[in-house]
Amino acid sequence: MNQKRRIIIDCDPGHDDAVAIILAARNPKLELLGITTVNGNQTLEKVTRNALNVCQYLDIDVPVCKGLAGPIVRAAVPAEERIHGDTGLNGPVFGPLTKELDPRHAVDFIIETVMDSSEPVTLVPTGPLSNIGMAIRKEPRILNNIDEIVLMGGAYQHGNVTPAAEFNIYADAEAAHVVFSCGRPIVMMGLDLTRQALCYPEIVDRMAKIDTKAGKLFVDLMRFFCMTQKKVFGWEGGPLHDSTTIAYLLDPTCIEVKAMHTEIDITGGPSQGRTNCDFFNLTDKVKNTKVAVKLDAEKFWDIVEDSLKLYD
Repeated sequence: MNQKRRIIIDCDPGHDDAVAIILAARNPKLELLGITTVNGNQTLEKVTRNALNVCQYLDIDVPVCKGLAGPIVRAAVPAEERIHGDTGLNGPVFGPLTKELDPRHAVDFIIETVMDSSEPVTLVPTGPLSNIGMAIRKEPRILNNIDEIVLMGGAYQHGNVTPAAEFNIYADAEAAHVVFSCGRPIVMMGLDLTRQALCYPEIVDRMAKIDTKAGKLFVDLMRFFCMTQKKVFGWEGGPLHDSTTIAYLLDPTCIEVKAMHTEIDITGGPSQGRTNCDFFNLTDKVKNTKVAVKLDAEKFWDIVEDSLKLYD
Protein backbone atom coordinates (compact mmCIF):
# COMPACT_ATOMS: atom_id res chain seq x y z
CA MET A 1 0.00 0.00 0.00
CA ASN A 2 1.18 3.50 -0.84
CA GLN A 3 1.82 5.24 2.48
CA LYS A 4 1.96 8.71 0.99
CA ARG A 5 -1.15 10.85 1.21
CA ARG A 6 -2.33 11.75 -2.28
CA ILE A 7 -3.22 15.40 -2.74
CA ILE A 8 -4.24 17.93 -5.39
CA ILE A 9 -3.49 21.59 -4.68
CA ASP A 10 -6.08 23.96 -6.18
CA CYS A 11 -4.65 27.45 -5.92
CA ASP A 12 -4.28 31.05 -7.11
CA PRO A 13 -0.56 31.86 -6.53
CA GLY A 14 -0.17 34.22 -4.59
CA HIS A 15 2.83 34.26 -2.25
CA ASP A 16 1.31 32.01 0.40
CA ASP A 17 0.03 29.58 -2.26
CA ALA A 18 3.56 29.34 -3.66
CA VAL A 19 4.91 28.43 -0.21
CA ALA A 20 2.17 25.78 0.15
CA ILE A 21 3.39 24.22 -3.10
CA ILE A 22 6.97 24.30 -1.79
CA LEU A 23 5.95 22.53 1.44
CA ALA A 24 4.04 19.80 -0.38
CA ALA A 25 6.05 18.94 -3.46
CA ARG A 26 9.10 17.21 -1.95
CA ASN A 27 7.74 15.93 1.35
CA PRO A 28 7.97 12.13 1.68
CA LYS A 29 4.59 12.04 3.46
CA LEU A 30 2.72 13.47 0.47
CA GLU A 31 2.23 12.59 -3.18
CA LEU A 32 1.37 15.73 -5.12
CA LEU A 33 -0.75 14.52 -8.03
CA GLY A 34 -1.13 17.89 -9.68
CA ILE A 35 -1.75 21.61 -9.31
CA THR A 36 -4.90 23.32 -10.58
CA THR A 37 -5.37 27.07 -10.81
CA VAL A 38 -8.33 29.37 -10.30
CA ASN A 39 -8.98 33.09 -10.63
CA GLY A 40 -8.35 34.77 -7.26
CA ASN A 41 -5.30 36.69 -6.07
CA GLN A 42 -4.79 37.72 -9.70
CA THR A 43 -6.29 36.87 -13.07
CA LEU A 44 -6.38 33.23 -14.12
CA GLU A 45 -3.64 33.78 -16.71
CA LYS A 46 -1.30 35.38 -14.17
CA VAL A 47 -1.80 32.88 -11.36
CA THR A 48 -1.37 29.99 -13.79
CA ARG A 49 1.91 31.46 -15.02
CA ASN A 50 2.99 31.83 -11.40
CA ALA A 51 2.27 28.16 -10.67
CA LEU A 52 4.26 27.12 -13.74
CA ASN A 53 7.17 29.38 -12.77
CA VAL A 54 7.34 27.96 -9.23
CA CYS A 55 7.27 24.39 -10.56
CA GLN A 56 9.91 25.09 -13.18
CA TYR A 57 12.23 26.90 -10.77
CA LEU A 58 12.09 24.08 -8.21
CA ASP A 59 11.96 21.16 -10.69
CA ILE A 60 8.50 20.10 -9.51
CA ASP A 61 7.37 17.68 -12.18
CA VAL A 62 3.58 17.56 -11.84
CA PRO A 63 0.73 18.57 -14.18
CA VAL A 64 -0.44 22.18 -13.91
CA CYS A 65 -4.00 22.67 -15.19
CA LYS A 66 -5.83 25.95 -15.71
CA GLY A 67 -9.34 26.22 -14.28
CA LEU A 68 -12.19 28.67 -14.02
CA ALA A 69 -11.58 32.33 -14.83
CA GLY A 70 -14.31 33.52 -12.48
CA PRO A 71 -17.01 32.46 -10.02
CA ILE A 72 -19.73 29.98 -10.98
CA VAL A 73 -22.59 32.51 -10.54
CA ARG A 74 -21.42 36.03 -9.79
CA ALA A 75 -19.03 38.51 -11.35
CA ALA A 76 -15.38 38.19 -10.34
CA VAL A 77 -14.18 40.31 -7.42
CA PRO A 78 -11.15 42.58 -8.02
CA ALA A 79 -7.67 41.08 -7.56
CA GLU A 80 -5.75 42.11 -4.43
CA GLU A 81 -2.81 43.83 -6.12
CA ARG A 82 -1.92 45.76 -2.96
CA ILE A 83 -0.73 42.51 -1.36
CA HIS A 84 0.49 40.31 -4.22
CA GLY A 85 1.52 42.91 -6.82
CA ASP A 86 0.61 43.23 -10.48
CA THR A 87 1.89 39.73 -11.33
CA GLY A 88 0.30 38.09 -8.31
CA LEU A 89 3.77 36.94 -7.27
CA ASN A 90 5.95 40.05 -7.16
CA GLY A 91 9.39 39.69 -5.59
CA PRO A 92 11.14 36.72 -7.21
CA VAL A 93 12.65 37.03 -10.68
CA PHE A 94 12.08 33.91 -12.79
CA GLY A 95 13.84 32.92 -16.01
CA PRO A 96 12.07 32.32 -19.35
CA LEU A 97 9.14 29.99 -18.86
CA THR A 98 9.41 26.66 -20.68
CA LYS A 99 7.24 24.36 -18.53
CA GLU A 100 4.07 23.68 -20.47
CA LEU A 101 0.53 23.76 -19.20
CA ASP A 102 -1.34 20.46 -19.08
CA PRO A 103 -4.06 20.73 -21.75
CA ARG A 104 -6.83 19.42 -19.48
CA HIS A 105 -9.22 21.82 -17.80
CA ALA A 106 -8.69 21.89 -14.04
CA VAL A 107 -12.23 20.64 -13.35
CA ASP A 108 -11.74 17.66 -15.66
CA PHE A 109 -8.28 16.95 -14.22
CA ILE A 110 -9.70 16.88 -10.69
CA ILE A 111 -12.52 14.54 -11.73
CA GLU A 112 -10.26 12.18 -13.73
CA THR A 113 -7.52 12.08 -11.12
CA VAL A 114 -9.85 11.43 -8.19
CA MET A 115 -11.91 8.84 -10.08
CA ASP A 116 -8.83 6.99 -11.36
CA SER A 117 -6.95 6.93 -8.05
CA SER A 118 -6.64 3.54 -6.35
CA GLU A 119 -6.63 5.35 -2.99
CA PRO A 120 -8.68 8.29 -1.69
CA VAL A 121 -7.43 11.76 -2.65
CA THR A 122 -7.26 14.82 -0.40
CA LEU A 123 -8.16 18.11 -2.07
CA VAL A 124 -6.26 21.16 -0.85
CA PRO A 125 -7.92 24.36 -2.12
CA THR A 126 -6.07 27.55 -1.20
CA GLY A 127 -8.05 29.94 -3.40
CA PRO A 128 -11.71 30.47 -4.31
CA LEU A 129 -13.61 27.17 -4.49
CA SER A 130 -14.90 27.51 -8.08
CA ASN A 131 -13.03 24.49 -9.51
CA ILE A 132 -13.85 22.21 -6.59
CA GLY A 133 -17.52 23.19 -6.52
CA MET A 134 -17.83 22.71 -10.27
CA ALA A 135 -16.09 19.32 -10.17
CA ILE A 136 -18.50 18.11 -7.46
CA ARG A 137 -21.50 19.32 -9.47
CA LYS A 138 -20.22 17.88 -12.76
CA GLU A 139 -19.32 14.46 -11.36
CA PRO A 140 -20.74 13.85 -7.87
CA ARG A 141 -19.20 10.35 -7.83
CA ILE A 142 -15.81 11.91 -7.03
CA LEU A 143 -17.09 12.36 -3.49
CA ASN A 144 -16.78 8.61 -2.97
CA ASN A 145 -13.00 8.86 -3.42
CA ILE A 146 -12.29 12.15 -1.65
CA ASP A 147 -10.66 11.50 1.71
CA GLU A 148 -10.86 15.05 3.01
CA ILE A 149 -10.98 18.65 1.79
CA VAL A 150 -8.40 20.73 3.67
CA LEU A 151 -8.91 24.34 2.63
CA MET A 152 -7.78 27.84 3.39
CA GLY A 153 -10.75 30.13 3.62
CA GLY A 154 -13.39 31.63 5.85
CA ALA A 155 -13.31 32.92 9.41
CA TYR A 156 -15.47 32.27 12.43
CA GLN A 157 -14.79 35.82 13.60
CA HIS A 158 -13.78 38.69 11.28
CA GLY A 159 -13.47 38.82 7.51
CA ASN A 160 -10.82 40.55 5.42
CA VAL A 161 -12.74 41.66 2.33
CA THR A 162 -15.94 42.64 4.17
CA PRO A 163 -16.53 42.72 7.94
CA ALA A 164 -18.22 39.33 7.57
CA ALA A 165 -16.35 37.50 4.82
CA GLU A 166 -12.90 36.19 3.97
CA PHE A 167 -11.70 36.65 0.38
CA ASN A 168 -11.58 33.03 -0.86
CA ILE A 169 -15.13 32.28 0.28
CA TYR A 170 -16.52 35.67 -0.72
CA ALA A 171 -14.97 35.37 -4.19
CA ASP A 172 -17.25 32.40 -4.99
CA ALA A 173 -19.68 31.87 -2.13
CA GLU A 174 -21.96 29.64 -4.18
CA ALA A 175 -19.09 27.27 -4.95
CA ALA A 176 -18.17 27.32 -1.26
CA HIS A 177 -21.76 26.37 -0.42
CA VAL A 178 -21.44 23.34 -2.70
CA VAL A 179 -18.18 22.30 -1.04
CA PHE A 180 -19.23 22.78 2.58
CA SER A 181 -22.51 20.92 2.03
CA CYS A 182 -21.00 18.05 -0.01
CA GLY A 183 -20.91 15.58 2.85
CA ARG A 184 -17.14 14.94 2.85
CA PRO A 185 -14.92 15.90 5.82
CA ILE A 186 -13.86 19.55 5.66
CA VAL A 187 -10.92 21.09 7.53
CA MET A 188 -11.06 24.89 7.44
CA MET A 189 -7.97 27.01 7.94
CA GLY A 190 -9.72 30.34 8.45
CA LEU A 191 -8.29 33.77 9.15
CA ASP A 192 -8.63 33.14 12.90
CA LEU A 193 -5.88 30.52 12.52
CA THR A 194 -3.81 31.89 9.65
CA ARG A 195 -3.38 35.27 11.33
CA GLN A 196 -1.35 33.36 13.92
CA ALA A 197 1.14 32.26 11.21
CA LEU A 198 2.91 35.62 11.01
CA CYS A 199 6.15 35.66 9.07
CA TYR A 200 8.14 38.20 11.07
CA PRO A 201 11.45 39.58 9.76
CA GLU A 202 13.38 37.25 12.09
CA ILE A 203 11.63 34.27 10.44
CA VAL A 204 12.75 35.49 7.01
CA ASP A 205 16.29 35.90 8.34
CA ARG A 206 16.16 32.35 9.75
CA MET A 207 15.08 30.88 6.41
CA ALA A 208 17.69 32.94 4.55
CA LYS A 209 20.35 30.69 6.12
CA ILE A 210 19.01 27.71 4.15
CA ASP A 211 21.18 27.39 1.06
CA THR A 212 18.67 25.81 -1.32
CA LYS A 213 16.64 27.11 -4.25
CA ALA A 214 13.52 26.80 -2.11
CA GLY A 215 15.15 28.80 0.67
CA LYS A 216 16.04 31.60 -1.74
CA LEU A 217 12.56 31.57 -3.26
CA PHE A 218 10.94 31.72 0.17
CA VAL A 219 13.01 34.74 1.13
CA ASP A 220 12.31 36.54 -2.17
CA LEU A 221 8.59 35.87 -1.75
CA MET A 222 8.38 36.86 1.89
CA ARG A 223 10.42 40.06 1.70
CA PHE A 224 7.84 41.44 -0.77
CA PHE A 225 4.83 39.91 0.99
CA CYS A 226 5.81 41.20 4.43
CA MET A 227 6.49 44.65 3.00
CA THR A 228 3.02 44.92 1.46
CA GLN A 229 1.28 43.47 4.53
CA LYS A 230 2.90 46.14 6.68
CA LYS A 231 2.01 48.86 4.17
CA VAL A 232 -1.64 47.79 3.84
CA PHE A 233 -2.50 46.36 7.28
CA GLY A 234 0.30 47.70 9.49
CA TRP A 235 1.46 44.21 10.47
CA GLU A 236 5.10 43.49 11.18
CA GLY A 237 4.77 40.01 9.69
CA GLY A 238 2.67 38.74 6.79
CA PRO A 239 0.28 35.86 7.61
CA LEU A 240 1.28 32.77 5.66
CA HIS A 241 -2.36 31.75 5.17
CA ASP A 242 -2.31 28.95 2.61
CA SER A 243 0.69 27.05 3.92
CA THR A 244 -1.20 26.11 7.08
CA THR A 245 -3.16 23.56 5.02
CA ILE A 246 -0.01 21.60 4.16
CA ALA A 247 1.42 21.98 7.66
CA TYR A 248 -1.76 20.38 9.01
CA LEU A 249 -1.43 17.45 6.62
CA LEU A 250 2.22 16.96 7.58
CA ASP A 251 1.68 17.26 11.34
CA PRO A 252 -1.90 17.69 12.59
CA THR A 253 -0.58 18.32 16.10
CA CYS A 254 0.64 21.76 15.02
CA ILE A 255 -2.95 23.00 14.60
CA GLU A 256 -5.79 22.61 17.07
CA VAL A 257 -9.20 22.16 15.43
CA LYS A 258 -12.76 22.25 16.77
CA ALA A 259 -15.69 20.41 15.18
CA MET A 260 -18.52 22.76 14.19
CA HIS A 261 -21.44 23.03 11.81
CA THR A 262 -20.53 25.53 9.08
CA GLU A 263 -22.75 27.00 6.42
CA ILE A 264 -22.06 29.67 3.82
CA ASP A 265 -24.14 32.83 3.57
CA ILE A 266 -25.32 33.05 -0.06
CA THR A 267 -28.25 35.39 0.60
CA GLY A 268 -26.61 38.30 -1.22
CA GLY A 269 -26.89 40.60 1.77
CA PRO A 270 -24.17 42.37 3.78
CA SER A 271 -22.92 39.03 5.13
CA GLN A 272 -22.63 37.37 1.70
CA GLY A 273 -19.75 34.86 1.80
CA ARG A 274 -19.58 34.60 5.57
CA THR A 275 -18.70 31.17 6.98
CA ASN A 276 -21.29 30.83 9.74
CA CYS A 277 -19.51 28.50 12.15
CA ASP A 278 -21.51 27.23 15.12
CA PHE A 279 -18.66 27.68 17.58
CA PHE A 280 -20.79 27.14 20.69
CA ASN A 281 -22.85 24.26 19.25
CA LEU A 282 -26.06 26.26 19.48
CA THR A 283 -27.84 23.93 17.07
CA ASP A 284 -27.97 20.18 16.63
CA LYS A 285 -26.88 20.38 12.99
CA VAL A 286 -24.20 17.95 11.84
CA LYS A 287 -20.67 19.12 12.61
CA ASN A 288 -19.46 19.16 9.00
CA THR A 289 -16.21 21.08 9.55
CA LYS A 290 -13.08 20.89 11.64
CA VAL A 291 -12.38 24.58 12.14
CA ALA A 292 -8.78 25.50 12.99
CA VAL A 293 -8.52 27.60 16.14
CA LYS A 294 -4.94 27.53 17.45
CA LEU A 295 -1.50 27.27 15.83
CA ASP A 296 1.64 25.92 17.44
CA ALA A 297 3.84 28.54 15.76
CA GLU A 298 7.11 26.88 16.78
CA LYS A 299 6.10 23.58 15.15
CA PHE A 300 4.77 25.40 12.11
CA TRP A 301 8.00 27.26 11.37
CA ASP A 302 10.01 24.08 11.98
CA ILE A 303 7.89 22.41 9.28
CA VAL A 304 8.60 25.29 6.91
CA GLU A 305 12.34 25.14 7.61
CA ASP A 306 12.51 21.36 7.21
CA SER A 307 10.60 21.61 3.92
CA LEU A 308 12.93 24.22 2.47
CA LYS A 309 15.89 21.92 3.23
CA LEU A 310 14.42 19.12 1.08
CA TYR A 311 15.42 20.95 -2.12
CA ASP A 312 18.79 21.26 -3.86
